[in-house]
Amino acid sequence: MNINFSIEEAVTKRYSVRNYQEREIETEKLELIKSFIDSLDNPFGSKINFHYLDSKGMKNEEKLGTYGVIKGAKQYIGTTITLEGQALEALGYEFEALVLYLAHLGLGTCWLGGTFDRAGFAEAMKVKEGDIFPIITPYGYPSDHKHEMEIEMRKMIQADQRKEWSELFFNENFSSPITKEEAKDMAFALEMVRLGPSASNKQPWRIVLKDGNWHFFEYKEPGYSDRFSYDIQRVDMGIAAAHFDFSVKDKNINGHFEISNAPAIELPENVQYSFSWIRD
Repeated sequence: MNINFSIEEAVTKRYSVRNYQEREIETEKLELIKSFIDSLDNPFGSKINFHYLDSKGMKNEEKLGTYGVIKGAKQYIGTTITLEGQALEALGYEFEALVLYLAHLGLGTCWLGGTFDRAGFAEAMKVKEGDIFPIITPYGYPSDHKHEMEIEMRKMIQADQRKEWSELFFNENFSSPITKEEAKDMAFALEMVRLGPSASNKQPWRIVLKDGNWHFFEYKEPGYSDRFSYDIQRVDMGIAAAHFDFSVKDKNINGHFEISNAPAIELPENVQYSFSWIRD
């Protein structure tokens, strides 16, 4: 996978688009998107399957329900996984890479994890029985204005707000927030993580610098994932990994992820270890 576009520009440009123009996506862009998806990989060792759907002209398009959340979209991309290992984190990593690439191309997207009719989309996308089908996104050119439900949803989840550094990033333990000055050359990567999207804007990632390495933890919102058959916030942790990884590579900082390098520190309630980034 080659991230040959500005991460900072893509991260700041991306927002959740729920209202789309009728304008068709150019064939050249569709080919670029397919090529980019074919190149995707992840540091967690799990296989992610992508599914395409163009609903234009479908006889049963009414079955593709998004509960009024999405308006005007005709094209969707979905993902399926086998629920084992770090597959949810791997999905978050690859899908966010795609979302950022689409933003780079000037196209809008919207992560959908709970507000779509899984059965209808699974049938249309020919998802095999038994596959886990966690996430889809519409994609296309954003409309010039937002529809009423979109405006209300953005207000409800405070979509344009992010937690402060002191709530997310720490030095040696969870009692000591890290400053940008202490983060040094990693401050950019942490800021790109802070700006990342997450389910209902919960921002579950917590990162601790310990002995020169960066350890990622998930704050498990009590009860939030109960309506799913999996922990959807682990997908958010994959998004955080993607933003961090692409950012350090953008700054030519070398390192790699490990999934079994938990530091010996006391954890707050509802916080669990996810993975670590080890500086080379």
